[in-house]
Amino acid sequence: MQLAGKHLVVGMTGGIAAYKICELVRRLQDEGATVQVVMTTGAQQFVSAVTMQALSGRMVETDPWKSGVGNAMPHIELTREADAIVVAPASADFLAKVAHGLADDLLTTLVLARNRARTALMVAPAMNVEMWVNPATQRNVTQLHEDGIELLGPASGAQACGEVGLGRMLEAAELLEDVIRFFQAKVLAGKKVLMTAGPTFEPIDPVRGITNLSSGKTGFAIARAARDAGAHVTLIAGPTELTTPRGVLRIDVTTAREMLDAVMLHLPADIFLSVAAVADWRVSNQSESKIKKGAAAAAPTIEFAANPDILFTVASLASAPYCVGFAAETDDVIENARRKRIAKKIPLIVANRAQDVLGSDQSELSLVDANGVTPLPRDGKLAQARRLIAEIASRLQ
Repeated sequence: MQLAGKHLVVGMTGGIAAYKICELVRRLQDEGATVQVVMTTGAQQFVSAVTMQALSGRMVETDPWKSGVGNAMPHIELTREADAIVVAPASADFLAKVAHGLADDLLTTLVLARNRARTALMVAPAMNVEMWVNPATQRNVTQLHEDGIELLGPASGAQACGEVGLGRMLEAAELLEDVIRFFQAKVLAGKKVLMTAGPTFEPIDPVRGITNLSSGKTGFAIARAARDAGAHVTLIAGPTELTTPRGVLRIDVTTAREMLDAVMLHLPADIFLSVAAVADWRVSNQSESKIKKGAAAAAPTIEFAANPDILFTVASLASAPYCVGFAAETDDVIENARRKRIAKKIPLIVANRAQDVLGSDQSELSLVDANGVTPLPRDGKLAQARRLIAEIASRLQ
């Protein structure tokens, strides 16, 4: 319920992408928001007001002259309790009107009449690629940016007209993510966060290797939480099929040494989070060909060499960032984490039981620093990630 207590006005203008807003309204409510839909005449050519009323549970507003509200001024009444107005799809015509302060229907009038200190405005452009790249539209977009209006997208891709390019509206899930991000406290605004996530894979031969059960879910959740908190995030990821959080720069690697090289390449940073489950050892006698079993063949002899310690290497730099380590332990979790924090010479380590967290969508964490232990009770990984980012931000202050 990441939008619990939020009241949102969802404005719809004319465009084929209006069908996506049916899903968006449901998803916003699933996250705890109350939603009031406002539709232009053009929007009603694509989705009916009855449909949006059924989905939102509220009468859909369309008429600027409606006298049913207390003061017969719906453009005032609709915005005063709103935390934000989200206009999606936002047509080229709508963007032009808002950029120039025009108000000729209910939606543009309430946008102009909103209390800008209390009610944010987010717009999700949706139009043909040629309309989007037109200099007039780009001038309007520049003006919207200067006026502090949040633009969500657009994306590039196939369009309803058959052309391909920028102008496609974001999907409902992406819009939901952006709305949630908007309301997160920007406790890391302007900070550069570098982090690792996922497993590593050390080859034995071209088809076999040594890896672990890390899914990368914790690291990817932390990357999203840091981005939502206003940070510029670079994520060095081991082999995982997880989707990269939007706005995060992802670098894919395979082995521990590749991960170290990528980390060093992307320093300096303000914060380094070593979340990845990095193999302590690699195979020193890796075979260039597949090792064959054979009927009477003896088991192959595998020799190991120590991998570099990425966290210790970064923490030992003269201009080291604020370093956060992770300790996934099976026994004596807190004591092992304490010893690891001291050995790595880092200010903070995050400890958990490996058998409880690997591959799971939930986690129970303990933050271990020089002052003691701060427990984070079991919760979803994104919720835990947000708490962790808040704790790091408070320590940086």
